[in-house]
Formats: sequence, structure tokens, C-alpha cells
Amino acid sequence: MAGHSKWANIQHRKSRQDAKRGRLFTRLAREIAVAARMGGADPANNAQLRLAIEKARAQSLPKDNINRAINRGAAGGEGADLEEVTYEGYSAGGAAVLLRCLTDNRNRTVAEVRHAFSRYGGNLGADGAVAYLFSEVAVFSYEPGADEAAVIDAAIEAGAEDVVSEDDGALEVLADPRDFSNVLEALRGAALPPGNAEVTMRASMAAPLDARRSEQALKLLEHLQDLDDVQDVWTNADLQHVDGD
Repeated sequence: MAGHSKWANIQHRKSRQDAKRGRLFTRLAREIAVAARMGGADPANNAQLRLAIEKARAQSLPKDNINRAINRGAAGGEGADLEEVTYEGYSAGGAAVLLRCLTDNRNRTVAEVRHAFSRYGGNLGADGAVAYLFSEVAVFSYEPGADEAAVIDAAIEAGAEDVVSEDDGALEVLADPRDFSNVLEALRGAALPPGNAEVTMRASMAAPLDARRSEQALKLLEHLQDLDDVQDVWTNADLQHVDGD
């Protein structure tokens, strides 16, 4: 499975900025509300809700916000008209792009998504065009300087599948998404809280892009992530010489 990417780094930095503006919290709360509406308000009997809550906690969404979102969703309020849709396509240079949306108007959403792809030299693909390249994985990230031996011991003891060391010293713990909560709690319990924890999609292979196409692809990815209906954006693009990264 492809390792850590520049796009993942940019997403994490952008998430921290979005959290300060409240945008990330709004998306997390919406995801919780939809999960509660679809499967009930009890996380013990609703795996989708349980994962949405853990994802929100990992991004420091306050407990009161989480509870309000659950109550709104379970009561049939927020999220009542939303449905989840997935779109697939290619950036300039042919890198795969996969995105997940929550929308109350498919026509509006697909028009916005198609416009973004066209604007930045990519194209929207058919269902199944790139999804087969991606697998769901739980990822726990550490900045350079973390105690690698301690992280490995705690992660493997908790049932993680792998620990990847990057060239700059950053670490990633990889686990089955079903073990997200257990591994996260074990790492926290060992006084090794990750800088970022999420269940995400990772591609089985990377698509290297030159500097010009990397710039186009980054603009596409950031534009897609800024769309109100878009919850997540994933890619296998290997971005080169991206300013600000």
C-alpha cells in the first residue's frame, strides 16, 4: 500500500486550519448526524456512528457537539435529506481521485465536481474507474522525533498491522479500520497519542506527476475539498515540488 503522501500532509495541515474556522467541525458533526439517523443513536449498535464519533474525537470535536449531532440525527432533523455518494476521476497527468460526498441534491453536487475536474485539467470518470485502487485503512501519524521503538511496541501489542517509518523520521501506524478505537486507546494509554488519527483510503500504487501537473492536481484536490458537499478526498498522486508543502 502506498505510503504517506504530500497530499496527506496538506490535508492534515488544512484540517487544523479548518478546525480553527469551524468548517471541519461542521463536517464531522454532519457525518455523525447522518450516521445516527441511518443506524440509531447507540454507538454500541451502530458501527458507522461509532467510527464517526472516534473520527470526531481524534480531531478534538467537543463532546457537547458530538452529543448534539447524535440527537439531531436520531430525531430525524439534521441529515434527514442527505445521502452519501462517491465520485471517481482523474487529475491532470492521470492520477486517481476518489471523493465521498454527503448531499441533498445529486445534480448540484455532480455539476460542481465535474466543473472542478474540467477546470484543472482532469476528468470525472465512471463508477468503478479508480475505486479498485483504494483500500480502507486506519492510520495513526506521528511527527519526526517520536520514540519509534515505543510506538512499535505499543502498536503491535494493540493489534496494529504495520508501522511505517518515513525518510524524515515521521511514523505511521497502520491497522484494520475495525481496530481503530482499540489501537487509538492503546496508544493514548501508553502516553503516545498520535498527532493525527483517521480511517482513510490508501491507494495500492502511486502515480508520479511532474511539477506542472502536480500543481494542477493540487489545485483540483483543494478545490474539491472546499466544496460544501464533499466530505473526503483521496488520491494516489505523487506530487512533486509543491509550494508550501
